Amino acid sequence: MLENDTHAPGSVVRVLMERMVRLCADTAVFLYRGFTPTRVVYHAGSRPKLELGVGSACAGRGSDMERVASIGEFCAGLGQSATDDLDAMRVGGTEEEIIERGSDWCTDVARVGCVLCQVAGFPARLVMLANTARAYSGHAIIEVWIGGLWGAMDTSTAVVYRHPNSEPASTWELMNQPALVDAHGRGQATPYSTPDQFRCAAIVNYSVEDSAEFDYTVSGVNEYCRSILTMSRRGWPGGLRWLYGEDRDVSPSPAK
Repeated sequence: MLENDTHAPGSVVRVLMERMVRLCADTAVFLYRGFTPTRVVYHAGSRPKLELGVGSACAGRGSDMERVASIGEFCAGLGQSATDDLDAMRVGGTEEEIIERGSDWCTDVARVGCVLCQVAGFPARLVMLANTARAYSGHAIIEVWIGGLWGAMDTSTAVVYRHPNSEPASTWELMNQPALVDAHGRGQATPYSTPDQFRCAAIVNYSVEDSAEFDYTVSGVNEYCRSILTMSRRGWPGGLRWLYGEDRDVSPSPAK
């Protein structure tokens, strides 16, 4: 499925997917102790449009948690201006371009949330979730360093995962405490806040200062993703299933 992602080959999302480290018992200590810098290096004025976005989102918000939550709300709102026309739909591009056109593509929205948090002074990184028992279940969120702890935030639904005492809850904690995930569910408004969505996770670093390193090509929806989206809009007649035998490690036939 990742091999046939609709983002352009070699573009930023493709590269970040290749760099992801799976979160599991063998890697958890590594990923939560030193893998990601907990100090943001951002030169004020270098991304003025992103700074405007942060200023607009965080206006009137006092605490760090409130500011992070407001960024999540801003990102979730990008879906309101996204097109439903598969021919007109675009993915990829710089974070500024994604904000300008709107998007409900989770990997693009998560990338926006990641850099907005960094511009606001909060270290952040990308997380890919997958329900390994269900077809086409990948979903991108972020983790944000708040008050000396990593906390997960779904930038598509503005869910900020927390413990009952309001401390940030990490992806690893959510993977191991299903009740903690359930506590954040709000029905159809939060389709990804289910324990099954946290069956598998992988983490990758993405810094706002590293933009020169990446290719930000904008692309359309390829035939592989178009067929999946079309079936989804039809309500998956016959039930949700892998369309191209991805679960059998067979390369799908549509062109990338």
